[in-house]
Amino acid sequence: MHLFVDNLINVDFSYLDHTRGLVGETWLASAALDGALDEQGMVCDFGIVKKTLRNWLDSELDHRLLVPVQSPHLELQRSDDKLSLTWSLADGGQITVSGPEQAFALVEAEEIFEESVAAWCVTQLDSAFPSSVARLQLRFRSESIDDAYYHYSHGLKKHDGNCQRIAHGHRSRIQIFIDGTRDPDWEARWAERWRDIYLGTGEDLVGGSNSNQFEFAYRARQGEFTLGLPASRCELVQCDTTVEQLAQYIADTIAAEEQGRIVRVRAYEGLGKGAEASTSS
Repeated sequence: MHLFVDNLINVDFSYLDHTRGLVGETWLASAALDGALDEQGMVCDFGIVKKTLRNWLDSELDHRLLVPVQSPHLELQRSDDKLSLTWSLADGGQITVSGPEQAFALVEAEEIFEESVAAWCVTQLDSAFPSSVARLQLRFRSESIDDAYYHYSHGLKKHDGNCQRIAHGHRSRIQIFIDGTRDPDWEARWAERWRDIYLGTGEDLVGGSNSNQFEFAYRARQGEFTLGLPASRCELVQCDTTVEQLAQYIADTIAAEEQGRIVRVRAYEGLGKGAEASTSS
């Protein structure tokens, strides 16, 4: 018997890619289970399936940095409950990250993509279901977006939850209105500007940073975090990178060029949520 659960949960995270660098991503998860019917006439109760998978994905993938531990581009060190890594980029640059182990997902794969992460998740969930379940399948997919979108990573040191992790991210829509009319040209400009970008807060920049390499560090409730990456892959902002403040940042930046016009920005954070900000010059 085949049991399926579509659009179970969405996860927001970042991952390391040899060419793209630090990539913010949002995936929607669906699941399927094969097995025999139990004494209730079920493969597995839907309540158990949804609760088990949602809790695990929320705990082990969401708001983490996914690291492909079989990649030749990775150097990884573990000390107590802290991880430190160096990631080599195709253009000769490098990314360094350190933080509590709970901020990372160490995926047994050479590259991060939908199928490799799904296969790893299935191995981790091997004993999570009753014996009536013979096989679990997971499928991840990105939201279908016909208009402009970007991938960004960030960290929010003041956040009480998992957003405080220095390298997590999102794949997000962007909608921009000038004097009440949607402007696809401005949307395309921001999609390109924030393509695979790290949004760093100025006050988290370490003094030793230079024009070629930015180093960020802060202490949050979960522990000490550091991140270093090429300056070309980062945009430095003088505010926290909550979606509310990012929406206002985009609106204010556009308004500086669109003098005398009303600018309204709908900035998404992952799937189906975000903030709206407006301004007039």
